[in-house]
Amino acid sequence: TDSLIICDQGNQRVVRWSHRSGTTQGEILIDNIYCYGIAMDEQRYLYVSDARKHEVRRYQLGEKKPGTVIVGGNRSGAGASQFSYPIDLSFDRHGNLYVVDMGNHHVQRFYIE
Repeated sequence: TDSLIICDQGNQRVVRWSHRSGTTQGEILIDNIYCYGIAMDEQRYLYVSDARKHEVRRYQLGEKKPGTVIVGGNRSGAGASQFSYPIDLSFDRHGNLYVVDMGNHHVQRFYIE
């Protein structure tokens, strides 16, 4: 689609703005989320970091489901699948998800199936 998806952290939501709609208001895709980073994989799943819940969730665009916790969600911590304020996400060409973990001062890599 011809749209822009933004992480509106101040209003705790993810919003899609369509270039074709002619509207001045975006469509709220996800609300009640303390998002800092978003990324989309090749299958067009949307990944969102939630800094308060210390997790990354995956969403299927167009579905009104709460999303699936992919990594984290085990409270704040420094373990292999834990975060302390995940703030940014990125995929490489091999499908690995990289998560910037601000509180632990490192980047974690995950292979997403």
